[in-house]
Amino acid sequence: MNGDVPGNAALSLRERRRAAAVKEILAAAEAQIAENGPAALSLRAVARSLGMTVQALYHYFPSRDDLVTALVTKAYENLAEAVQHAVDTAPEKPGMPRLVVAAEAYRQWAVDHPERFQLAYGAPLRQYAAPAEGSSTLVVRRMGRIFTDALLNGLTTAQLATAEDPAPSPALSRHVERNLSPDALGALPPPVVCLLLGVWGHMHGLVVLEVFGHTTFLGAHQAEVFRMSMQAVFEDVRRRIPAAEPAE
Repeated sequence: MNGDVPGNAALSLRERRRAAAVKEILAAAEAQIAENGPAALSLRAVARSLGMTVQALYHYFPSRDDLVTALVTKAYENLAEAVQHAVDTAPEKPGMPRLVVAAEAYRQWAVDHPERFQLAYGAPLRQYAAPAEGSSTLVVRRMGRIFTDALLNGLTTAQLATAEDPAPSPALSRHVERNLSPDALGALPPPVVCLLLGVWGHMHGLVVLEVFGHTTFLGAHQAEVFRMSMQAVFEDVRRRIPAAEPAE
């Protein structure tokens, strides 16, 4: 049986050692971020905590940008996995849309990992430039697909094409059609893309406010306010999309 073969059996000893070292370096960097915040990330401090030289660390991450990109990618991956798991395992409940389940998982991960969330979505680190089509971009697209599926679940192409929303300008429509990846939002009609971005901004904005401590006046009710808001957003979007034509 193929299932008896470990997933890393094909890797050489050198490759396994390298993978273990990379994992240890990322864990040390995450610990530093959790203690001092993303802006304080230092290759020298990470190397010192592992008992290695900076030159040895460069063997795994040639620059600070490479390490930051790996950390951001891992944060996005862990967040996407948490959201996907919540959607996949949530019991069917009347009145509990998949979008709300996904949004609550997104919020909970951010609240549980505020420093890593800030690394991914906070103010850009000085002198850091993320690769345009790198690993972090790919996993962000994955996140977009999860939320798109959760929001538009069960809707047909014909319904989406007639969504009741202010039509974007011809220039914006052309930009969406030409520049967005077909494996993410680019496969949707431009009006729906704008609608989705509005939902994303609403959800993400509330999470950012909470993570950065701007909604502490709500006390223990922050989760309830967030759920109510996301429920209202979902219902508003669904009102804008016509019901499917009855089957003949």
